Amino acid sequence: MAPERESLRDRTPAGATAASRPRTTRLDQPLPRRRRFLPEYDPEAFGRLSERIARFLGTGRFIVWMTVVIILWVVWNVFAPSGLRFDEYPFIFLTLMLSLQASYAAPLILLAQNRQDDRDRVNLEQDRKQNERSIADTEYLTREIAALRIGLGEVATRDWIRSELQDMVKEMEERHNGHRHDPVVFPAERSRGRDADDR
Repeated sequence: MAPERESLRDRTPAGATAASRPRTTRLDQPLPRRRRFLPEYDPEAFGRLSERIARFLGTGRFIVWMTVVIILWVVWNVFAPSGLRFDEYPFIFLTLMLSLQASYAAPLILLAQNRQDDRDRVNLEQDRKQNERSIADTEYLTREIAALRIGLGEVATRDWIRSELQDMVKEMEERHNGHRHDPVVFPAERSRGRDADDR
């Protein structure tokens, strides 16, 4: 015992308390799993199962099968020999089974509805974000089209150039109409021979 105390004293610096002693667990290793007294289950798998059950409970097939079972139950317990009947006339056991089925069906249907509400909420959020992106894209394209229209307003179009050329031709014709010779719109081509300017 004495050597152990001495080794503990050697490891613990002077003035250190039990709380400041080094930890025995390592930080780079995961902690061991805690004991749980309740059974563990996968909520996603249970939710999918509840949706299947709720979907089946909402079909006509379930109503038909439940009706057939109840009719067979009542017919058997009314017309079968007394030794083979397991639920006499007030049908207490049948009432208990239907109550049990209803008490389980209602929470399963609510769970399925909650999961559907969560999915709808996620879909609505995605639709809202998509609408915001579409609106932003539309506003961007509107600004670009407006900028193009403004830019095209300053560019000479083909019709404008044609009208300007026609006005120039009319003006030149009017100027040359005052002279005796015929108006010449385009100058004659120069002769191909050598000229003084070619030197």
